[in-house]
Amino acid sequence: VQLVESGGGSVQPGGSLRLSCAASGIIVNMYDMGWYRQAPGKQRELVAVITSGGSTNYKDSVKGRFTISRDNAKNTAYLQMNRLRPEDTAVYYCTVRLASYVEWGQGTQVTVSS
Repeated sequence: VQLVESGGGSVQPGGSLRLSCAASGIIVNMYDMGWYRQAPGKQRELVAVITSGGSTNYKDSVKGRFTISRDNAKNTAYLQMNRLRPEDTAVYYCTVRLASYVEWGQGTQVTVSS
């Protein structure tokens, strides 16, 4: 199983980014997938989850701004991030919950700054 994130970068407050998580070795719609983030000096936190059944859940501070989705044909999960704030700055990680463990991607940096 391999997860490869892309789409991070630097953006001004109020801007948007879309993170992608290309999966290999699994079929994304058969598993719960999530996005975590870790800011410098802070603990890693769960940002958004999409279950195998398609249900979604979000951290309160990103509700209404972030959207998690997946494209089964591309076997890729996404995190659309709108109205970004400086406090969204972090390394973002894609995850998939497998039968006995959670697989993590390598992370992609998101920086929100004016």
